[in-house]
This record gives sequence, structure tokens and C-alpha cells, in this order.
Amino acid sequence: MKTIIVVGGSKGIGKALVEKLLAHSNVINISRSTPEISHQNLTHYSCDIIQNDLPEIESADGLVYCPGSINLKPIARLSIDDFKNDFEINVLGAVKVIQKYLPILKNGEHPSVVLFSTVAAKLGMPYHASIAVAKSGVEGLVKSLGAELAPTLRINAIAPTVTDTDLASKLLRNEKMIENITERHPLKKFLSPEEVAEMAVFLLSDGSSSISGQIFEMDCGIVSFKI
Repeated sequence: MKTIIVVGGSKGIGKALVEKLLAHSNVINISRSTPEISHQNLTHYSCDIIQNDLPEIESADGLVYCPGSINLKPIARLSIDDFKNDFEINVLGAVKVIQKYLPILKNGEHPSVVLFSTVAAKLGMPYHASIAVAKSGVEGLVKSLGAELAPTLRINAIAPTVTDTDLASKLLRNEKMIENITERHPLKKFLSPEEVAEMAVFLLSDGSSSISGQIFEMDCGIVSFKI
């Protein structure tokens, strides 16, 4: 079985991903909180990615970095620290993890890295300045490292629209908001964590062996279509 490192696998998309991977992989979860599930193939390390030293891991064939932020404010209310914090969580955390585990990934079986962007990096949305800047950095990282690490290692990113997780709970806090968000998307839906996790599983698999340096818009049509 392959060994996959999931950073932030205790909640949201990360949790859904861990649950799917455990069916056929050894999973090493690194997150601040302990996962609700226990499994013989699951190893957990409690760790604040930004503040703490990362655990030593002997081998891995894949890496997924799930931590993110949704910091929505008008530009006049965004502080420089807001921009710094979002960049640290979304970009520098990913860089720290990749640098730490790159040596073992290079020795893995068809290694693959998956990061997360957002549709707001492509589609201009009010109040998204800080997170759009940070996730655009993630997309640049994917393009650059995809070129630098080929053909040894593949790296891609998923750019989801609104996903039904705790992180997005303020956007989905009542029926009216849910209805508005549903109607804004041409496919008349938004994402479940399980849908996004399925894409991550594919990008980790040998079935995506010809794909690297790509950003996959899981947008329910909001970026792609004007209807």
C-alpha cells in the first residue's frame, strides 16, 4: 500500500480524504486536532504546522496540504497582518511541509503532491482580496514546482468553490444564504467535502500519472459559465 501524508486531515475536506484513502493506503495525518476516526492504517501526529517542528516520517508516496482560511473583508478593513496570516497558512505552511518531506517523497512510488487553491483566484469576488492573493501564491507554487520537480514528482492543485465544511459555515449559516449560493452556480449546487476528496484521491493515484502543474477548478460552473 502507498503511504500518504495528509496535513489537516481531521476536519472538512481533509477528513473526507482520510476516510477515502484508508480503504487502500496507509495515512499519516498531521493536524492540531485528533481525528474522530481510528483505523489500523492511520497514524496521527498532533502538530501546529506554522508554530511547531514537523514530525519525522520515514517514507511517503504522496502529500496533501489541506489547511486554509476564509477571511472575507472589504479592503479597508483588511490589515497587513490579515494578508500575512493568510499567506502563512496557505502558502508558507505548504512550502514548509513540502521542503520537509521532499527527500522522502522523491524516494516514493510515483509521488504526487496535492494543494488547494480557490475559485476566487480566477474569478474576481468582492471581499476576497487577502485569500485570493494567498491562493494565487499557491497556484504559482504548483506551476513552478511542477516544472522543477518533473519527472520525479507531480504536483497539482484543486480550486473548489464553496464547500460544505466548518470553514465555510458562515457562508451557509441559514436557508436564505444556502439558496443564494446555490442559485449563483450554474449547476445549481455547491460542493460536498467528499466530492473534493474524490478529486484529490485521483490526483494522488497512478491514474493521473500524466498530470502535473495543473489547477483543477471544481467550480459548479461559476468560473466557467455565464448563463
